[in-house]
Amino acid sequence: MLTRRQVMGLAGTVAMFSARQAYAAPSLVPVPLVMAHRGASALRPEHTLASYARAIADGADYIEPDLVPTRDGVLVARHESNIATTTDVAGHPEFASRKRSVMIDGRTETGWFTTDFTLQELKRLRAKERLADVRAHNTRYDGHFDIPTFEEIIDFVAAEAATRGREIGLIPEIKNSTHFHQMGYAPEDMFLQVIAAHEYTRYCPLEVQSFESGNLKFLYDRVKNINPRARLMFLMGERGERVPDTLTAEQGTTFGELMTLAGLQQVRRHADAIGPSNTDIIPRDASGAWLRPSSLIEDAHRAGLLVHSYTFRPENRFLPLQLRNDRGDNVRNPQGAIAEIQRYLDLGLDGFFTDDPALGRQAIETG
Repeated sequence: MLTRRQVMGLAGTVAMFSARQAYAAPSLVPVPLVMAHRGASALRPEHTLASYARAIADGADYIEPDLVPTRDGVLVARHESNIATTTDVAGHPEFASRKRSVMIDGRTETGWFTTDFTLQELKRLRAKERLADVRAHNTRYDGHFDIPTFEEIIDFVAAEAATRGREIGLIPEIKNSTHFHQMGYAPEDMFLQVIAAHEYTRYCPLEVQSFESGNLKFLYDRVKNINPRARLMFLMGERGERVPDTLTAEQGTTFGELMTLAGLQQVRRHADAIGPSNTDIIPRDASGAWLRPSSLIEDAHRAGLLVHSYTFRPENRFLPLQLRNDRGDNVRNPQGAIAEIQRYLDLGLDGFFTDDPALGRQAIETG
């Protein structure tokens, strides 16, 4: 088996193939992919153009917009429909009466929700840092940026790609489809309309993600008919957690059942990749220490699936116990973060989400 350094040495040879050929065949992808989790969210407030810009500057192969609809049917980038912790909505007295509790995928959430706002109203809000206690340095950007639409993000990425002379991928997640369908929205149709209307998304590297299987089945051929290079990824929650679109079934399917070889072969029918958590690949004990790796990457490869895991974060509190230093839970630990990523790459990981794409790129280049 080739080492990562040897594989990287082949990159020049692989470059002789067109980008379309290299992307279409996973076996020709020369190095693991760096996916910017909500942008460079360790360095700028998540899901802002600033976060995406920093991620692109730091070498991300893909940027990730999580997509939720507004009341008037526009897809915007927020990690969830509840915008209480990622915007300054609580400081707008004109919207105070819209605070409410909503059941989403079996959980009750309280806050303000994008589906209660028109796009024009959402544009009056400003983004803020979600993990203010951990990433206090990001709070200096609170109030600087608005909530971008999916179309604004596509235009931005296309402009960056043209400026930098390299393709920049998009890896959007369609959030909570079952919940939004129950509200009368059709996020998959909205998504298809947007990517079909933009030249860039008809050919750029594109990977569509969801924690649900029903929408991936619906989208699989439709997305690829618009962009033949596209892939679809089935995101995976905790092993004991049920897949959201099976919650109404008498016995719902758990993610753990789909992490077996037989389950992965089933997933392969409507997805090209899986997106498990890092701890499903290398579990941790109660103290946060690494345990023995699972066979998930190997099994997924046997089923014909790529593995793109989530999420690598640079602060001590998120690292396995073996890699933390003694400088404090919220302190950045670049050396530990790079070492963590490299351990996963050595297991055969094909790509990964990270809050700090520069560290992800460094892990690949120095591994």
